[in-house]
Amino acid sequence: MTTTVVGLGKIGLPLAVQFAKSGDTVIGADVNPDVVRQVNDGTEPFPGEAHLQDYLAEVVGAGRLTATTDTAEAVRQSDVVVVVVPLFVDDEARPDFGWMDSATDDIGRGLQPGTTVIYETTLPVGTTRDRWKPRLEERSGLTEGSDFHLVFSPERVLTGRVFADLRKYPKLVGGLTDEGAKQATAFYERVLQFDDRPDLERGNGVWDLGSAEAAEMAKLAETTYRDVNIGLANQFGRFAASHGIDVYQVIEASNSQPYSHIHRPGIAVGGHCIPVYPRLYLWNDPDATVVRAAREANAGMPSYTVGLAQGAAGGDLTGKKVAVLGASYRGGVKETAFSGIFATVDALRQLGADVLVHDPMYSDEELAGFGWEPYAFGQPADVVIVQADHREYAGLTGADTPGAAVVVDGRGVLDRANFDGATFLVVGQAAQ
Repeated sequence: MTTTVVGLGKIGLPLAVQFAKSGDTVIGADVNPDVVRQVNDGTEPFPGEAHLQDYLAEVVGAGRLTATTDTAEAVRQSDVVVVVVPLFVDDEARPDFGWMDSATDDIGRGLQPGTTVIYETTLPVGTTRDRWKPRLEERSGLTEGSDFHLVFSPERVLTGRVFADLRKYPKLVGGLTDEGAKQATAFYERVLQFDDRPDLERGNGVWDLGSAEAAEMAKLAETTYRDVNIGLANQFGRFAASHGIDVYQVIEASNSQPYSHIHRPGIAVGGHCIPVYPRLYLWNDPDATVVRAAREANAGMPSYTVGLAQGAAGGDLTGKKVAVLGASYRGGVKETAFSGIFATVDALRQLGADVLVHDPMYSDEELAGFGWEPYAFGQPADVVIVQADHREYAGLTGADTPGAAVVVDGRGVLDRANFDGATFLVVGQAAQ
């Protein structure tokens, strides 16, 4: 079988490698010629994905994976097309389909009878049927359901651990027709391998949800749940801190009962998924007040955390050197998509602080490229704020940030005992 993966980003490229490792001949299509060149050289174009470099070199060397900028020609040769092109969303929850529309047009121009097209990019409910089906039919002159099949199957993995997550979680599919779902199920059963999950009544593997709309909503539901849960944890944390209560003990106690699954509070919710997909859900369901309130609560956490620092510093951060630790949206990942770093830096600058940023995964030049002054351990600082839970921060002491009178741990990663003499705050805990 020949499979084309459209979009060789941090999800698309590992998927292409996975399919090639499982025996398919795979063509990776991407609009970026530098990415295409690196893939054809067997070199990963971005760091941080476990096993990607070794697996990529293996499948490229064996001739099972090649890359091209000509999407239509790749599709013309393929039995299955998997689409992992980014969908962008603005602050008003309006999706920008520009990149996906362009990719879909290219796919339509190359589409041949008998092909199964599967979209994995997270979408508003109804997009597969109402947008992609007519667009593909118009560009190709073919009829969905008889000449070709169209399916939605959401990616459910995290960058940095894609290959492990592909094994760990059921693969959800939803077709526009029963035959399309059957074709997609057979494809994923061939190219994916699943860990045993005795905790799942249905068992691990490929799950046909019966419609594209159900599969679209399932991805939005699982990520929106996390945003709502974190929003609740953040509200609990703010209340607990103002009443001298350790919210982390409260959460541990609550979760000891099997029907409670409260997440942890923190300075920000970042990444491509959790801050974005609730907005896609709101685009379909603008009356979802719970979802909207949680998104607003989480979006306000960077300013709240900066407020903690301001209060601990006597109410004035003007001219104070504030070292923000962590540009990435989460620890161990070199990615700033919707990271809390942006709102944190903006809030500090509005208060007149002299802001410096540190991240072990970024060079000083890269940090400067974002418009930030890089911070190095050993430099004096008046205030320290932890924005990302990189493992490198766990062992930090006051000697690493000399002069810091205030330390605000936005992720609960530092050891309070290592900062004796400083006012030490953790988001969700009262000052001690």
